[in-house]
Amino acid sequence: MDTTNSAKNQEPLPDSIIEIKELMRNRLGTSPDIVIRDMRIGPIPAVILYIEGMGDPQPLLQAIHQDMAMFYDEKEPSPEHYINILQLRSITLGKIGQADTLGAVEEKLLSGNTILFMEGLSTALYIGTQSLKQRNVEEPASQSVVRGPREGFTESLRENTALIRRRIQSPDLRLEQLKIGEMTNTQVAIMYMEGISDPEILQELRRRMSQISVESVLESNYIEEMIQDQRYSPFPTVYNSERPDVIASALVEGRIAILVEGTPFVLVVPALFVQFFQSSEDYYQREDFSSLVRLLRYLCFGIALLTPSFYIAITTFHQEMLPTNLLTSLIGQREGIPFPAFVEALLMEITFEILREAGIRLPKSIGQSISIVGTLVIGQAAVEAGLVSAAMVIVVSITAIANFALPAFNLGITVRILKFAIMGIAASFGLYGMIIALIILALHLCSLESVGVPYMTSFAPMRWKSQADALLRFSQKTKKKWINKSKT
Repeated sequence: MDTTNSAKNQEPLPDSIIEIKELMRNRLGTSPDIVIRDMRIGPIPAVILYIEGMGDPQPLLQAIHQDMAMFYDEKEPSPEHYINILQLRSITLGKIGQADTLGAVEEKLLSGNTILFMEGLSTALYIGTQSLKQRNVEEPASQSVVRGPREGFTESLRENTALIRRRIQSPDLRLEQLKIGEMTNTQVAIMYMEGISDPEILQELRRRMSQISVESVLESNYIEEMIQDQRYSPFPTVYNSERPDVIASALVEGRIAILVEGTPFVLVVPALFVQFFQSSEDYYQREDFSSLVRLLRYLCFGIALLTPSFYIAITTFHQEMLPTNLLTSLIGQREGIPFPAFVEALLMEITFEILREAGIRLPKSIGQSISIVGTLVIGQAAVEAGLVSAAMVIVVSITAIANFALPAFNLGITVRILKFAIMGIAASFGLYGMIIALIILALHLCSLESVGVPYMTSFAPMRWKSQADALLRFSQKTKKKWINKSKT
């Protein structure tokens, strides 16, 4: 923010109603939704200011109307006395307070409050009369479960904090609030458990949040980009969820949640690699089934990342590794295909990515049918036209399905990015190149941190007490015994 605007924000309010109205019109313009209404409180001229659709002045007007006779009966009327009456006795609902600078008045007004000015008083009274329409609490669209709560966060910061507090009814739950964005002044909240969260991590997060300087914050990703440790890593180092039960569980474990006004996605730090393979439903099912499904997710991660590259490497450099019958079948399928395996895989993967993005942005009524029909028709037509082999269509399909099995959408994006890079390495150096790429990938993962915490914690460094909820999900009773045994 430039120094001129900063000086204006600290400008004291004039005590003349005429000057106040002129000043507010100059600052806010003549937009029809900004209402400036003249009135009188007893014998003293006054004006109320609110934004239509964001603030409802009826509670203030009713309070003034109810005490109108008392205002006229005052022997020595003064605006200070009337303001105190309204603040301490007449207005009983909502937040109420005083603002004495132009910046404070604008902040309260743009948040949906109603502002009251009185002649001869250089202080304004603001009343919490927000009337914004909000979306109801609904089941999350991106993180649905078969068994578990059906509640999801909304775009209201206060409703989101209430959903968390309803699950964690502890006096140790702390909430810190700040505003980020020079133009949007977006409300951002930090929630953590006192005595459980690491004070050093909390202090580091506060430092990073205080250093954010942007013009606008419209979604939680704006904050995520500013606080992440490795900006150029394809792996996400900040977790996000729109499920209150997931965030409540993370808080109880000692993590820190970041809530942003205007988005249902809440950030969680520190985020570990194993966390992106965990689903809230793991803890609502039996531990044996949950452990099996979790292992399946790790397998799907490997399939989605390496299957096209493995196919390219085998068919290009290492045909001797295939059984004779399978090799003969692949040779027969590839007979007449004009492209090498790498170009063939690249063509199909790009086509599927286009269909996936188109399916997301098409109208819901036709998006799903178009994406499915388009995939089948294009795949079948490509095989019949001799552009790709049937085996390649199977490989791409398995890769796509495995990618959808990952519970974290942003980890799926990471797989989609790395998949193309490893495909190019496999086309150039075969399995040897893939092995080198995996070693580099493992070294990169071990070098990452999330707010100072090693990204591969549980595996590197190895922590035995964390193994109760890493690859497998132990029962609560077994997990408690395991942790106690690891401590000794």
